[in-house]
Amino acid sequence: MPKMNVESFNLDHTKVKAPYVRLVGVTEGPKGDKIYKYDIRLKQPNKEHMKMPALHSLEHLMAELSRNHHEHIIDIGPMGCQTGFYLAVLNDDSYEGILDLLEKTLKDVLEAEEVPACNEVQCGWAASHSLEGAKELAREMLEKRDEWTEVF
Repeated sequence: MPKMNVESFNLDHTKVKAPYVRLVGVTEGPKGDKIYKYDIRLKQPNKEHMKMPALHSLEHLMAELSRNHHEHIIDIGPMGCQTGFYLAVLNDDSYEGILDLLEKTLKDVLEAEEVPACNEVQCGWAASHSLEGAKELAREMLEKRDEWTEVF
């Protein structure tokens, strides 16, 4: 296949083994700042996916709670295929640190009593949430913590 501009389009999704966390790439800005982008894959591509209310709630929870553990998170956003998230951080090249951040954040999800910003003022589809679904996804990911570094 021809090389594509989007990194994940060049990844053979039939060869990966979820769950995993992998560095997708590093982008350097004109002043030397670096953005590190990670693929946080919870579900096996083309075999399973996250249900949208659980994914949506996990997105809200991780976006809010991860910032309690890291000062330079740019974004955590879901993949359209519903198998994982992308995480972008500024000037942090510590893969082990990112794994630690994710572990702490997912443990916080398990302790959450509500989904942050789950209302019509702060969310574009407030009716589509599941705190219990998000907790189940977090539990599943944490149960396989020792596999996160094995992409293939």
